[in-house]
Amino acid sequence: MSNTALITGASDGIGLELAKIHASKGDDLVLAARTISKLNELKSELERGFGIKVYTIQKDLSVPNAAREVYDEVAKQKITIQYLINNAGFGDFGSFHESDWDKQAQMINLNILSLTHLTKLYLEDMIRQGAGKIMNVASTAAFQPGPLMAVYFATKAYVLHFSEAINNEVKEKGITVTALCPGPTESGFKAGAQMEESNLMKGKKLPSSKEVAEFGYLKMMQGKAVAIHGIKNYIQANAVRFAPRALSVKIARAVIKKD
Repeated sequence: MSNTALITGASDGIGLELAKIHASKGDDLVLAARTISKLNELKSELERGFGIKVYTIQKDLSVPNAAREVYDEVAKQKITIQYLINNAGFGDFGSFHESDWDKQAQMINLNILSLTHLTKLYLEDMIRQGAGKIMNVASTAAFQPGPLMAVYFATKAYVLHFSEAINNEVKEKGITVTALCPGPTESGFKAGAQMEESNLMKGKKLPSSKEVAEFGYLKMMQGKAVAIHGIKNYIQANAVRFAPRALSVKIARAVIKKD
């Protein structure tokens, strides 16, 4: 009997690559994203290429109650989820006081609220099943405050700490929760966050979404609690613990800003 992975934000970037990896392992898929045309193209490609079953859901998870609607739709289809991958998320660049509040609220709803709700819903199922794996996509942004991307960095700190805590609670029940923490990645994120000219991205050779997805899949399957992609990212994320907090904030701003 095939396992099934539910992947949010599966229409491009890391989510799309994770869908391909799971399909290559013979896993069936439930794919959720806002753009149904992209999901259906991916569905056709994966079903044809790997002989698996793919169910697609068009859903904007930044809308309140969307997580429950996804869960209910999957349950209605009588699909049991063994792997939950909360990948959907976005960022925004600029001073907080000049930002659009609706966009900040949508970011919090997507990056935190829907992720937490889906984790709660499927964790209850996994505990009844006695097995399951969850991957929550955080970021190296989780390890320090981020001026000019204040809300985004804060949401990813939540994802990291929440995931670590829940992993500790459930690991003895046969379930693992992995926080994947990629650094800057070649994906649609930087355009969505208007970061092409940021010092963090500009002129840099970034790892591909495929590289990050392969790393994340491996670490999830190993049951690792925190998975930081790349040696440089690992060193930088851990170095923050030894620097004065005021200095860490100044360095973060220098790295994020646009010259």
